[in-house]
Amino acid sequence: MKRLALIALLALAGSVQAKDWTVDPSSTLGFSGSYQGEKFSGKFPRFSAKVALDMADLASAKLEVEIDVTSVTTGNADYDGELKGSAFFDYAKFPKARFVSTTVKESAGALVADGTLTIRDKSKPVQITLGFKPAGATATLDVQATLKRLDFDVGTGDWADTSLIGGDIAVTAHLALK
Repeated sequence: MKRLALIALLALAGSVQAKDWTVDPSSTLGFSGSYQGEKFSGKFPRFSAKVALDMADLASAKLEVEIDVTSVTTGNADYDGELKGSAFFDYAKFPKARFVSTTVKESAGALVADGTLTIRDKSKPVQITLGFKPAGATATLDVQATLKRLDFDVGTGDWADTSLIGGDIAVTAHLALK
């Protein structure tokens, strides 16, 4: 009888999973960089995310984000026009970007997600920093990462000059979860 109870407890412990969260449409995904020494920023209004996260079970945590790059906007018509072209996102061939986590762990007091980012069919490992704040039935998840745009062929040809457009692009997101 004790053995049966122990097996049942082990089975329950093994079935614990990270909580699946729904991402509220008010959530944001943005980026910033520099052009000719001046800062610019933009956003992707259309993206979807699947978040499974529980601080008590980081081993089961999973983040998946799909970004509709055709929705990119900087508020500058010239920049937005260039971003559509073959030197940048090349909407016609590559309308989506995607991030999938492989691990989520605590590191130096912060949460860090390692995963694979795919842009323009170029897949590279990236690490993102997470700020997770659960509050009962809701939570927020703030995301920060710095990407090397040329790793993904974003800004090729004349635009590959990092003295013109900086090579580092800061990506931030604020996800409202329920």
